Amino acid sequence: MITVERLREIKEKQRPILEARLKEKDIATINEDGSIVLKGEYYERQVRIALKNCGIIDPYNIEDYIAVDGYSALADILMNKSRQEIIDDMKASNLRGRGGAGFPTGRKWEEAFKYDADQKYMICNADEGDPGAFMDRSILENDPHAVLEGMAIGGYAVGASKGFIYVRAEYPLAVKTLRVAIEQARELGILGNNIFGTDFSFDIELRLGSGAFVCGEGTALIESIEGKRGMPRTKVFRTAHKGLWQKPTIINNVETYANVPVIFQKGVDWFRSIGTEKSPGTKVFALVGKVENAGLVEVPMGMPLREIVYDIGGGVQDGKKFKAVQTGGPSGGCIPADLIDTPVDFESLDKIGSIMGSGGMVVMDEETCMVDIARFFLDFTVEESCGKCVPCREGTKRMLEILENIVAGKGEEGDIEKLERLSDTISSASLCGLGQTAANPVVTTIKYFRDEYEAHIKEKKCPAGSCQALVQYFITEKCIGCGACARACPVGCISGDKKERHVIDQDRCIKCGACMEACPPKVSAVVRR
Repeated sequence: MITVERLREIKEKQRPILEARLKEKDIATINEDGSIVLKGEYYERQVRIALKNCGIIDPYNIEDYIAVDGYSALADILMNKSRQEIIDDMKASNLRGRGGAGFPTGRKWEEAFKYDADQKYMICNADEGDPGAFMDRSILENDPHAVLEGMAIGGYAVGASKGFIYVRAEYPLAVKTLRVAIEQARELGILGNNIFGTDFSFDIELRLGSGAFVCGEGTALIESIEGKRGMPRTKVFRTAHKGLWQKPTIINNVETYANVPVIFQKGVDWFRSIGTEKSPGTKVFALVGKVENAGLVEVPMGMPLREIVYDIGGGVQDGKKFKAVQTGGPSGGCIPADLIDTPVDFESLDKIGSIMGSGGMVVMDEETCMVDIARFFLDFTVEESCGKCVPCREGTKRMLEILENIVAGKGEEGDIEKLERLSDTISSASLCGLGQTAANPVVTTIKYFRDEYEAHIKEKKCPAGSCQALVQYFITEKCIGCGACARACPVGCISGDKKERHVIDQDRCIKCGACMEACPPKVSAVVRR
């Protein structure tokens, strides 16, 4: 059985080993509380809470986690705090769910706490499915014990003795790391019966998801754990009342749980000092797309998009012009360049039609077609719809068909209005969050980039020059008549005499771009419009 004294012994033994293993060139400073700050411009503007141990500890060694105060919060809570005090502290911290909706964690825990039941459950939603998102995966692979500790603290608070981590089978390294962490915690007595000699017992099991995006929705995830097809339930009861096997159930995501131990280590006031009044703390983003420094970043809530993209991300690649950033994955919205100073918090993003989501942040440059971006995300949603409700199943398909016609040069007058009407219907009538937010990329691109839609439909042109069906290649007066373009054309649609300007037959052109590649760089007579 683990004791507080044994926990302290492990920390005192392991801490010097941990610090010796880290290279001095990688460490900027070691704070008074023992936390380690890494060097490098990429980290200067970041404040790491959820990612604080990533790259610092060995995820396969529980003693490394204990060396950085791991499980000290759980021990202190079990020895010194009541369940109500834990919930009061969580409410006071105003930690909001990092999985998308931003619902206050303390209020959720309080709801499950107040219901009497012979069994309650804690679930960690690790079914991270947004394209380009890998926030949860990084925490699970590098700091799994933070999630286990957060779940155990929540289990004690609400009176749950069983936890499940629902993780994607496509994350084999995360699955391996979690299995090792759970087994080590059991061997040490941190999971199991009578933890730290108290009457609190708690254990955790893994459940592997098969890659269905809709299982990121809470009730669909619950159905999957129960062995059923992952489809959302009609929301008659909240899961905190009747969730897994109709018992009170708490569902939080990986990043939310990773914040919990730190809040109790450093205090509510410390946590509230970071971020904004309504959105305290930090948020982890997967900063990807046309940005110089792509990767995971953790920043205080309220930091303007401009600082994330330029100060941390290093700006747009190849010196190109910033056009937009998409936040929130397939359920999020596209934010234009003139709103780049928007603070990144729940309320500010909601006002401009986007969401925080789980933390995807895709940077786009001047060569990105916003109509095609909307088509891309909607295509993903159509593929991932479970098909249970008609608005999502049929409505998103009709929207996708319209968008595909527009990017193919077959758009018609009235298509924009049809998209807007369908968006309203799908958003208001769909059963779960997948359908309710599916139209967000379309709605925001129409709102902020309507001129691009109109150019595609009325002029049959793609202003960004990226929609292949609407691209045209022309040979300018710079042509010296060398014939290189004609020889490279696979369909023989280029004609012209030697040393005379050549011409492309637009009706026969397949828009492959071979002519532009073949044209001598010193001439550059072939252009794409």
